[in-house]
Amino acid sequence: MRIAIIGGHGQIALQLTRLLSAHGDAVQAVIRNPAHAGDVEAAGGQPVVLDLERQGADALTPVLAGVDAVVFAAGAGPGSGPERKYSVDRDGSVLLADAAEKAGVRRFLQISTMGAGKPAAGGDESWIAYIDAKTQAENDLRARDLDWTILRPGSLSNEPAGGLVRLATSVPGGSIPRADVAAVLAELLITGSAARQVLELIRGDTPVAEAVRALAS
Repeated sequence: MRIAIIGGHGQIALQLTRLLSAHGDAVQAVIRNPAHAGDVEAAGGQPVVLDLERQGADALTPVLAGVDAVVFAAGAGPGSGPERKYSVDRDGSVLLADAAEKAGVRRFLQISTMGAGKPAAGGDESWIAYIDAKTQAENDLRARDLDWTILRPGSLSNEPAGGLVRLATSVPGGSIPRADVAAVLAELLITGSAARQVLELIRGDTPVAEAVRALAS
């Protein structure tokens, strides 16, 4: 397969690129900063420099020519204010969905967050904006005629992959290593599972491949 990852220099994105490249898939990683190209190449991906906050869907659409699936992995990141939560976490996803429709790419995986889908229960202004932006991005994607999957991981850590997860439409709050999020995304892409499903993900006791297979049962 040929896969485009938006936000290709993020920690989950780089780990996903490594997994897909090892599987024999071709990965185009869209990044904003050209200085990050070397990291993408080291992970086995092809960097594409494009600033989604400055360029629209018409600039992204040609990048998606011949692509089988897209992954929205971009985020404004910690320390950014409410404005960038909307311009990146919401508007970037909407832009990618517009470009995917124009390019004829049906498969769309969106990395969201646990807690999206309803108003934030407390937190500062940036956190409230982040949850709202993710919720609006989810709502936009769910209204489209695409084979979308929305993945809401719990609290993220940089621990090594455990390989054991809990993946379902609703799970309790918890944490998950970024490496395991990448593994679940890779399995969803490779198998084509869980189209038009919203899934939550935390640590668990089920191997990743088995957890993904169970979604179709």
